[in-house]
Amino acid sequence: MQIKKVGVLGCGLMGSGIAQVSATAGYDVTVLEQEQRFLDKGFAGIEKSLAKFAEKPDKTGITPEKVKEARGRLKGVTDRNALADCDIVIEAIIENVEEKKKMFSALDGIVKKDAIFASNTSSISITEVAAATKRPDRFVGLHFFNPVPLMKLVEVVRTIATSDQAFETAYEFGKSLGKVPVRTSDKTGFIVNRLLVPYLLDAIRAYEEGVGSIPDIDNAMKLGCGYPMGPFTLLDFVGLDTTYYITHVMFDEFKERRFASPPLLKRLVMAGWYGRKSGKGFYDYKDPNNPVPCF
Repeated sequence: MQIKKVGVLGCGLMGSGIAQVSATAGYDVTVLEQEQRFLDKGFAGIEKSLAKFAEKPDKTGITPEKVKEARGRLKGVTDRNALADCDIVIEAIIENVEEKKKMFSALDGIVKKDAIFASNTSSISITEVAAATKRPDRFVGLHFFNPVPLMKLVEVVRTIATSDQAFETAYEFGKSLGKVPVRTSDKTGFIVNRLLVPYLLDAIRAYEEGVGSIPDIDNAMKLGCGYPMGPFTLLDFVGLDTTYYITHVMFDEFKERRFASPPLLKRLVMAGWYGRKSGKGFYDYKDPNNPVPCF
């Protein structure tokens, strides 16, 4: 099966990024949102991102002409019927299994039967969402990473019901976007979060136990392990609420302490300190260019 037209569900941070890289790669892209204002905000972000890439065409390969072409391939809609002729539909809505199931169930009778459905979830069971449709054999996970236009990785997730054809088509689609796809199975956390989440939670426990300060732990992991950012900086970037939600999903699956939320993470989320997006997390972002530790 050849993919020519891409549908994206949601125009938030992840959805707009997926739409951008798909349009830049030459696909016609239709983005579905609940309201026009969400489309306007998402498309403004895409415009800003494309403009940055066009500033350094020698490095990015994105010229002003390619930006114009990509813009012409993007369409925003609030009517789900506009996705009927898409070859692949990628979901990037709220990380709530019931909402995802409801969305795909509604689209199942609208989108052509041979189209592939994909979820960008980082933690929810692909199998459970696929079961809400009549095409579990054509359902995969396509887990992109934030920010999508810059991060090269995409996890291609296969369930026990996914057909060889759908899985390989999704894998090749990932490559066509300029990403490096990795094959994985529908096990909670996939590859990256299965290994990353315990590391982040252990960093919080290390701080709780007095091993080191927040900046010292961050610097130790950056300079000692060569990581681009320390665990607390990364937690604030990802979102403490997002991480907290993932811990619940993973702990429910494995029932192991390494996936359980530390008390401090719970309290920060309860206080509304979600990280960069709320202005406070493990660091205070009053001056975004010079965050200071909150503890």
